[in-house]
Amino acid sequence: MRTQNTFSTLFWLQSSRAINDEALLYARITVNRRRVNISLKRKVPLSRWDNKKKKVRGNSNEARQINNYLSQVQTQLFQSFQDLKFKGDLITAELIKAQYLGENDNSKTLQNLLEYHTQKTEKTLAIGTLKNFGVTLRYINKYLSNVLNTSDIFLKELDYKFFCDFSNFLSCFWPKGHPKAMSNNTVMKHIQRFRKIVTLGYHIEWIDRDPFVRWKPIYEKRERPYLSDNELSNIETHDFLIARLERVRDLFVFSCYTGIAYVDIMSLTNNNILKGIDGNDWIFTNRQKTKSPVKVPLLAKAKILIDKYQNHPMTQVTETLFPVITNEKVNYYLKEITKAVGLKKNLTFHMARHTFATTVTLSNGVPIETVSKLLGHSKIATTQIYARVIERKVSEDMELLKKKLDIDNTSMSSIN
Repeated sequence: MRTQNTFSTLFWLQSSRAINDEALLYARITVNRRRVNISLKRKVPLSRWDNKKKKVRGNSNEARQINNYLSQVQTQLFQSFQDLKFKGDLITAELIKAQYLGENDNSKTLQNLLEYHTQKTEKTLAIGTLKNFGVTLRYINKYLSNVLNTSDIFLKELDYKFFCDFSNFLSCFWPKGHPKAMSNNTVMKHIQRFRKIVTLGYHIEWIDRDPFVRWKPIYEKRERPYLSDNELSNIETHDFLIARLERVRDLFVFSCYTGIAYVDIMSLTNNNILKGIDGNDWIFTNRQKTKSPVKVPLLAKAKILIDKYQNHPMTQVTETLFPVITNEKVNYYLKEITKAVGLKKNLTFHMARHTFATTVTLSNGVPIETVSKLLGHSKIATTQIYARVIERKVSEDMELLKKKLDIDNTSMSSIN
């Protein structure tokens, strides 16, 4: 096993590319017969370069400055070699060059990591997730600029205090066009995304330690809004005089009976309808958000809605199960539907997915493991947020218990 490393440096001019008798000055590092070149960003007249002594001829101020600079470079390169040798690290010409230029992992900056994360995820994450990361990145840059008065910091500067201060900055920040400052949970989501980026830096060994190790996110518990049986029935049976509202209502109701998210409904075609294990029609698709497969048996009400739009002029053009409409318009029209039906809740399309999880499935006795599969969740813990106790279900279960106890008491009385 080789224990000794040969090391040498050499200065030279790139005379083949000389302009006006001046050429760029380079340093050559050679380790174990492998070499790399470093541009020193200095120009020297060819006529004044001593090729034997590898320095500038003469005693002028300019000559002395360049020669002193060459001595400093040689000392720094040798020091980089010694540092690697002292640490017992692998020694190569490339590593010495990187350390001299400040390109080793210890000099990586936050912007280096943000850029690397963006490149790594731009083809793997869903469009919506990428947008969310983009928003978080903008807030990170605002914090660097507005609070720290800089555009970048070294990764080794990230610590617990940085995240606390960044969190406080977000809590007090009032986004343009928003009616109020960020909520606590919104702040925590930005910190969560930032944490994923920093964890990536830790895993690729740009950071020596996990600076988030002591960070504990604090979320405020909030009820996921959903529709009750009566509210869902009121929307289903309401007679809309405007066609666009009827179409959006149908999309919403379809999601209530399948649990499929808006973005996934928009891409459904006849090819997604296949026979399931029971011989009935199922929808087979993949969630755009997580890429996880989803297999949903078609309930009668969902099947009726598919049949309704089978020969619709809009679906004939797009070849989708339902007319295509943007998410912004869907949620805008849902506000009109809310007023038309007289709902007191702020209707959003994602509420349909919550309604499927609670009112349509869990409250009707569907096991949470099955609901998790239908929703396309990778972890059952994600589904458990929907496993709320619904008063009507509690009442029904207690009535069954009362009847059972009454029967048992009657039986005991007859025996006595």
